[in-house]
Amino acid sequence: MSIFAAIDIGANSVRLKIARSVLHRLKTIHEDRVVTRLGESVFRFGVLAPEAMDSTVNVLRRFHRAVQEYGAEQTRVVATSALRDARNSAAFTAWAHAATGWKVEIISGLEEGRLIHLGILASSRVTKGKMLLIDLGGGSCELTVSERGHIREMTSLPLGAVRLTQEFLRRDPPQAIELHRMGTHITEAVRGIEKRIARARVDRVIATSGTSAALAGAARWISKRYSLRKDNLVSREVVERLAEELSEMDYDERAKVPGIGPRRAEIIIAGAWVFAELMQRCNLPAFQCSPLGLRDGVLAQMLAERDRATRSRRQIESDRWDAILAMGKLYQVDMRAAEHVRELAAQLFDQLKDVHNLPPEYSLWLAAAAMLNDIGGFVNRNGRHRHTYYLIANSELLGFTPEQRQVVAAIARYLGKSRPAPGDTMMKGLSPTDEKNVPKAVALLRLAKAMSPGAEKNIQRAKATVQGGKLRLTLKARASADLEVWILQKERGFFREVFGRDLVVQIA
Repeated sequence: MSIFAAIDIGANSVRLKIARSVLHRLKTIHEDRVVTRLGESVFRFGVLAPEAMDSTVNVLRRFHRAVQEYGAEQTRVVATSALRDARNSAAFTAWAHAATGWKVEIISGLEEGRLIHLGILASSRVTKGKMLLIDLGGGSCELTVSERGHIREMTSLPLGAVRLTQEFLRRDPPQAIELHRMGTHITEAVRGIEKRIARARVDRVIATSGTSAALAGAARWISKRYSLRKDNLVSREVVERLAEELSEMDYDERAKVPGIGPRRAEIIIAGAWVFAELMQRCNLPAFQCSPLGLRDGVLAQMLAERDRATRSRRQIESDRWDAILAMGKLYQVDMRAAEHVRELAAQLFDQLKDVHNLPPEYSLWLAAAAMLNDIGGFVNRNGRHRHTYYLIANSELLGFTPEQRQVVAAIARYLGKSRPAPGDTMMKGLSPTDEKNVPKAVALLRLAKAMSPGAEKNIQRAKATVQGGKLRLTLKARASADLEVWILQKERGFFREVFGRDLVVQIA
């Protein structure tokens, strides 16, 4: 049994969850949450306040002791909107690393949404039909439309409850002009996505985070007051009533509302207004509150990377493949031709395992590079391989970490005249292990690319056999393969350099 720990550093609070793997699933063994308001000064001044950083690092120290006590084998620490926006986020991550040894990973809003989606699917069975996930945090609001487990639409809006409170609500209770300005701001942000969400016609809406939990708790209170229908869903009418009533209360009154409490009372007005506006403009009748969130997705990802038999593993692979196809479509890649290159690269990877000795995950990195190797042509055919590298390395490719994108980008980079070398800028950012592995993957992809110089799919199959110091590549072709053989012959030198074997090409 493996034990994993996930830490979510949000704009409002820091959360810890430790879980043990049992029969390919996760069982929570410890949870903790502390409100530190790390993003409070970010949304007003653009920087993390020293006091908030100190408070958060102290919480991380406490979490570190808990992680050690429970014997977690792997810990992943992710940070969201506060650190994305802060000009001095590097100072915080260095401080946190010095105090705990943990590397803080600042993830994008879209990656945050993907991990929340993964956490929901990994811990519940809600894969049928269409659903909308709403995660309203301290600094941002992630909206994800999912259909049968596939992400169809994802948006991150700067509508966090702490952010809006700091920007607009200075009085307690807030003045009408403050509420009007905040409402106008929320409307403008939601207007850009309301039609897309409404057109999706989702079957259910699931909300995560502390704000939705507070609203769900307060919903029972206000439903009783107004004799409204009470069930497990929080209706639009209830949310609108809550937004109106909470805006008229001062802090002490809000803190006494069941489900809200003293810490959430400071920011609940902004959160209620965002939910009310989203539900009204996107035609959402009600939402269901879920206790799951970002940390559950982080745990599911860690388990899936260790255990290939988990349902999350299949979900992650699906997310990654969807992202690859979407990126190829965006940059107008000939997907039929790219798929042929991928098929040939997969054949070589499987048949030559004893030759390349690459880790299993390189099968996906190679496939991704095969599908995206020509996206640089969208920018300019001249220098397209260099453009390909920068597009892959710096674009949002859901399901891939920055380090993994770097590996995929490096593999796709060297399909022209250039060859991977340790001193290259594209190779310097890789780990020592990947520096050794990338040239092997490049050699395989160059062979696959040589066997598919156009869109004709002339080479149907490649059979690779090792005989002493030679690799014999036997091609099965639909028609004459003189062009493919000629291009493959040009790869003999690089292949020998990487694998120490001669390449012999023949037609079946």
